[in-house]
Amino acid sequence: MLFEVLAKALDSAERTTSRTQLTAILVDLFRKTEPDVVDKVVYLLQGRLWPEWSGLPELGVGIKLLIKAASKSLGIKESEIEALYNKLGDSGKVIEQLKAGKSSAGVGGLARFVQKADTSRLTVVEVYDTLAKVAQATGEGSRDIKVNLIASLLSRATPLEARYIARLVEGRLRLGIGDATIMDAIAIAYTGSSLNRQLVEYAYNVRADLGNVAKVLATKGLEGLKAITPTPGIPLRPMLAERLSNPQEILDKVGGEALVEYKYDGERAQIHKAGDRITIFSRRLENITHQYPDVVDMAKNFIKAGEAIVEGEIVCIDPDTGAMRPFQELMHRKRKHDIHEALKEYPVAVFLFDVLYVDGRNMLNEPLKTRREVLSKIITENDKFRLSEAVVVTRADDLEKFFLKAVEEGAEGVVVKALHSQSIYQAGARGWLWIKYKRDYKSEMIDTVDLVAVGAFKGRGKRGGKVGALLVAAYDPDTDTFQTVCKVGSGFTDADLEKMDEILAPYVIDHRHPRVVSEVEPDIWLTPALVAEILGAELTLSPQHTCCRDMVKKGAGISIRFPRFIRWRPDKGPEDATTTKELTEMYYRQLKKISEEVVEKIEQ
Repeated sequence: MLFEVLAKALDSAERTTSRTQLTAILVDLFRKTEPDVVDKVVYLLQGRLWPEWSGLPELGVGIKLLIKAASKSLGIKESEIEALYNKLGDSGKVIEQLKAGKSSAGVGGLARFVQKADTSRLTVVEVYDTLAKVAQATGEGSRDIKVNLIASLLSRATPLEARYIARLVEGRLRLGIGDATIMDAIAIAYTGSSLNRQLVEYAYNVRADLGNVAKVLATKGLEGLKAITPTPGIPLRPMLAERLSNPQEILDKVGGEALVEYKYDGERAQIHKAGDRITIFSRRLENITHQYPDVVDMAKNFIKAGEAIVEGEIVCIDPDTGAMRPFQELMHRKRKHDIHEALKEYPVAVFLFDVLYVDGRNMLNEPLKTRREVLSKIITENDKFRLSEAVVVTRADDLEKFFLKAVEEGAEGVVVKALHSQSIYQAGARGWLWIKYKRDYKSEMIDTVDLVAVGAFKGRGKRGGKVGALLVAAYDPDTDTFQTVCKVGSGFTDADLEKMDEILAPYVIDHRHPRVVSEVEPDIWLTPALVAEILGAELTLSPQHTCCRDMVKKGAGISIRFPRFIRWRPDKGPEDATTTKELTEMYYRQLKKISEEVVEKIEQ
């Protein structure tokens, strides 16, 4: 497959503001793609070379090295390329312009330096394999190797191809094509019907490698997808929980009987064991094994099964008292260069709550009671490696008592889990089988929510010229879109504001992203990528915001009154943000609470 075909599809995708059209562009692309190449095409669409969890190095070559390669390829001085880059701020457009000889954008006479390019046409496989070599080049002389490899691609590329090669090399593809859109497209392209999208998503949830899932579908069809099962070493997308703040309502939702366990203030971990090989994945499926050599040792010694995939929470503990420390303490491990020093300063305990696979047995469709029993049998428990603290309850007051005990002992709250026969493990899904009940929800203020930055506004006064506020949105998984909730301009520290432009720069685009539904026009549009935790006074109806439009009242969406920025959530991807459905439910719970308070005041 020629790389030109992919480049043209990327160009079309970049210019569209319609998600329907975006899906159609991808369907057309996949229909032109040979089955044995489709995995590489999917990875490139995601702006990567392989799944994030693979542990293999990613691209993201610095701009200076890219300029050096472009200089070598084009015969133009580095200083002149850098000057144009400083003006345009997009390496792809810079190199595209220079390849086309269009140097009139402020740097005169650059065209005379452009050398005649090698006109042999690039294929997707050649580009992919060369970029893989760039990513994996290490050690002495690796810088020169990277420059030569990138220069060789740019020399043969057309101007349009060079735009996307440059962006891929720099790690800034900027398209923001979501996994859900890719799943829609491959379902239509390879099965002829969007109805099979559900099976594609199931396969992706069980094997978090969309390139591989696409290749299985393209080469083996739907039966190949159905054969995908949990495999040690390949992460599953984690099951998610809903949220409620009323114990009786929670119990009613899960069927009257529930397993209630501590919601620990730590890092969720999926631990894979295959003989002596241990791999640990984060909530976002990043390979974090290197951060926890102590947990690796525990898993080797205390998981009795030969092969297993278990889930738990890694919690920082006080070495003297054994008391749980907050999540922020655990994050020091990510910043410490000397991991052995970090082990001493920030020791951890592991609290396990689920098993997804054991010795060839797929546990996903087993009820929670069975999974918990199996988990208890394959674990040798001790103070540092054990099952999560949990009780079975049938009464709301017992749930509340256990909740208060959890909070007192340093947990965030509890997770209430259904125990009935249909309480399966729903990989990658959020549902009423698991419900979070946290400290935050006992506050008189609104729950914190995680929203995605989709736009930004320039500040005034002391913030003049810099970003001073964000346009944030909730995620609608049914439409794979981000719907605006509110404009957030408070809660930022001076340090937050100072870094804001730098943080947002990689995601700035010149038009509304096709996955963003907005009637508000910000000063700057952003690719939906960054997640922020937001707190407000209450949920309210808004005629201008699109979140949950017409779901509560015709012509109105749900917004947040007096929103305040709390912190960035780098541990969450955009599709992990608070959903539109959650916000609707939160709004109705708020109305119910207000009504109850009014009745109480009248009775008094």
